[in-house]
Amino acid sequence: MSTSVLLVDDHEVVRKGIRSLLMLTDDFEVVGEAGGGAQAIELARELAPDLIVIDLMMPDVDGVEAIRAIKGLSPRSAIAVLTSTDQDDLAFAAIEAGAQSLLFKSMLGDELLATLRRIAGGEAVIHPFVAQRILKAVRRKREPREDPFACLTERELEVLRKLAEGGSNARIAAALNIGEKTVKSHLGNVLAKLHLADRTEAVAFAWRRGLMSAESEHGG
Repeated sequence: MSTSVLLVDDHEVVRKGIRSLLMLTDDFEVVGEAGGGAQAIELARELAPDLIVIDLMMPDVDGVEAIRAIKGLSPRSAIAVLTSTDQDDLAFAAIEAGAQSLLFKSMLGDELLATLRRIAGGEAVIHPFVAQRILKAVRRKREPREDPFACLTERELEVLRKLAEGGSNARIAAALNIGEKTVKSHLGNVLAKLHLADRTEAVAFAWRRGLMSAESEHGG
């Protein structure tokens, strides 16, 4: 029996390419196509296909939301993400939402076809590049979390926090009752210790690593 397939991608040329590839075989049958997540959810409910090949970046309902909804409607459908994005957060979110496999659009035709056959046969296939990143992320979670600001003095933390709040050197100096030259000196130390290139990177680092949401922890 052939494997019924639902193709989901907002680019028609991508869907056409995959459909043409699958039509060359006797073991796949494309039963539906969707140009967005909302349509994919409705077709998955209606068709309950054996395999859904879906992109993550779509204009209406994104791939992750669609995957989560589809798994609730058609839990028997195997879901293979086929994407061009290399964003770890999206890849991990797709797997957590219920995708069994994650592939890249850069895969050549024969390789993609062979991989889809493995997925249709019940395997979970993660592209090696993504698998490596998943392993690294898991290992990072297991490692004790270190304070990224531990190398800074209390004064340097205060200066960085004021900078992240949008303060200029003059405003930081006034707020902390120190001279502008001292502010520059502290900022220079912050950049050097955190291995950052400029003020913009310092602001982004402070927000991304939680300094602004953990003021009490750092003496604020």
